Amino acid sequence: MNTSQPLSTASSPDLDWSQIRETVALLNLSVARIEYSMSDGNDSVDTLTDWFTTMVQNMRAIETASEELEDSEAKQAIQSNSRTASEHVQSAIIAFQFYDKLTQRLAHVSKSLSSLTELVSDPERVYVPYEWSELQTTIKSKYTLDSDKKMFDDIMSGMSIDDALQEGIEHAKQQPSGDIELF
Repeated sequence: MNTSQPLSTASSPDLDWSQIRETVALLNLSVARIEYSMSDGNDSVDTLTDWFTTMVQNMRAIETASEELEDSEAKQAIQSNSRTASEHVQSAIIAFQFYDKLTQRLAHVSKSLSSLTELVSDPERVYVPYEWSELQTTIKSKYTLDSDKKMFDDIMSGMSIDDALQEGIEHAKQQPSGDIELF
């Protein structure tokens, strides 16, 4: 028989209630939601990837078959439409690159929240400035994009979230359109 007491929570506090436990629970919820969202997104992207792979194969078959046709308006239309479809596939591939960047960022956020949860829930580490400094150093070291590193530095130096986001948007506007920052 389980004789343990129910967990003290904000909605039902007792003398054992802890804001740290509440913080840890909310951080764990955030991690779970991020992971769940990424899993859902990955399933959709896998479906789209399969579809685009099939479409590329079909376009190659159409292009090969069109070479056998005599020169005509129909052949030109087939080849023109095939080129247009290829351009759309290229645009989709670029969108997948941005999705990949998004999922990498979300994975970093998830890992960072998990690391923060571990620190906050450890009474021997939570009040040690060195532990916080190490956590921050570890989090920043995972960033590969200059814009992410700058945002980290801005937030850690006390800049508001809104101001840091605005600077990030301004930085993105200064990038030539069509350029993709490698990550």
